[in-house]
Amino acid sequence: MNTSYTLGTLRMKNRVLVASGTFGYGNEAAAYTDLSRLGGIVTKSVSWKPRQGNAPTRIAETPAGMLNSIGLANVGIDAFISEKMSFLRELDTSIVVNIAASSTDEYIDILERLEDEEGIEAYEINVSCPNVKEGGLNFGTRCDMTETITRELRRRTKRTLIIKLTPNVTYIEDFARACEAEGADAISLINTLVGMAVNIQTRRPVLSTITGGLSGPAIKPVALAKVFQSSRAVSIPVIGIGGITTWQDGIEFLLAGASAIQVGTASFRDPDAAVKIVNGMEAWCLEQGVEDMQELVGGLRIDEGVKAPGFVKAK
Repeated sequence: MNTSYTLGTLRMKNRVLVASGTFGYGNEAAAYTDLSRLGGIVTKSVSWKPRQGNAPTRIAETPAGMLNSIGLANVGIDAFISEKMSFLRELDTSIVVNIAASSTDEYIDILERLEDEEGIEAYEINVSCPNVKEGGLNFGTRCDMTETITRELRRRTKRTLIIKLTPNVTYIEDFARACEAEGADAISLINTLVGMAVNIQTRRPVLSTITGGLSGPAIKPVALAKVFQSSRAVSIPVIGIGGITTWQDGIEFLLAGASAIQVGTASFRDPDAAVKIVNGMEAWCLEQGVEDMQELVGGLRIDEGVKAPGFVKAK
């Protein structure tokens, strides 16, 4: 059975990656799982300067999920290259570097700094970041900003370029089309949903930032719908993220239109979760007589004449 998947310069032995921000830089989980079984590692977001992130409390458990307001804490580009890349280069899995920034110029500077580094097969661009020049408005909530970032980065790299989209918009398919039009090789979705929690004893928000990003099984139905919607709006591949905790979830995302998946919050509970999902998906495919996992992508059976409200198929 063929489990491999190639997306430009990104060559994966299977279709399961670990999501940015949930697996550190790989070395943190190396003692708890077989990294060589992963299709790829999406690194923790890298910014130009080191970031300490937001003040505590910045993590809160919710029913069937987790709220986080980490604030993109990371070591910065210099330390990433000098301290993290040597380990990542030695791994028998594909490396995707997630980039976060507060201006278009910063996105460009980080990508250009990484271009000479060996061992990187792709970039994932986190557009759910505040644009300081626009008063803190997230890049990913305006199509024109998403277009500009995609266009400027596309001009500067031949590596696979993936734009990670936020679900906190009205029509995510418009953003998917914008990424495709400006040369993105793929889109990944969804990033976290905006949520909050309240402590009734103190009558205060649980998180220091009041709201944070909701992830985990609670968001899986939303993620599936967004993947289905986006995969029918564009011809470039979609990488599905959101609440994937079992191999059955992974199969669902492929059928809904995802070409690959990322495992996120599940890794906090079990660092071996992604490998278990790889094993489970492969076992099921062998049982079902699937010769190539590509057969499953977009294979959802929909009765003739049935049309989901607001879902538009690509022309």
